[in-house]
Amino acid sequence: MNLQLAIVAENRKARSVPDGAILSFWSRTFTLLADTCALLCDGSYASCPPLLRTALDCIAAQRSMGTDGLEDYEEWAVGAVSLAKEHQALALDLGRYRAASVLIENESLGSVYRLLTDLSMPHFGSTTLQVAPETGLERVALGFADTAFHLGWAELTAGWLLLLTATELETIRGQQALAVSREQSETISILSTRIASTLGNSRRCRAEEVDGRFLIHNFRRAASGQPKRVML
Repeated sequence: MNLQLAIVAENRKARSVPDGAILSFWSRTFTLLADTCALLCDGSYASCPPLLRTALDCIAAQRSMGTDGLEDYEEWAVGAVSLAKEHQALALDLGRYRAASVLIENESLGSVYRLLTDLSMPHFGSTTLQVAPETGLERVALGFADTAFHLGWAELTAGWLLLLTATELETIRGQQALAVSREQSETISILSTRIASTLGNSRRCRAEEVDGRFLIHNFRRAASGQPKRVML
């Protein structure tokens, strides 16, 4: 996150339309990830998936514009700000933009996006997993606004944060509009390697997509607890 701020500082004079397009979505992504980190530290695990899903949408928008060009954004920018005289209000054209297909085409990001979407929706199973993580065959262990530490949810959420942060850095490095120094680029490569190693640790709680469902490994409240697998 500090590396992102350093790159932003070096691009503080960026003023072109492409700069604005990338920086606006990057700003949203940064805030969403920072807020998720704060919620993770507070044990508010159930509040994290919607923020992470939106962050992925913003990253997808940046990637889409970098791949397909900025025609849609430039067309929107021409008449984006106007005056709604009948209401005496500043009018911003909404400029609807969807780029989820960029994520779907990426096996790793697509799987995470689908899981975060399921966790963000009011589905019965995903809700039970979030508010009653100790549920077993004999009972549904429902808690209310539980913010007690849960190792499984902490590792899952931290893993998503690491993945999205690395993805954002790689996305920014791949943009032509913004300047990334050689030293910063090398640091991104080092961080990406370290994050990949952390996410590849089979002892941490992780999720994989199996036959259209999600299998969660090593799900437990504390390190001393018995690891279990949960199919969602």
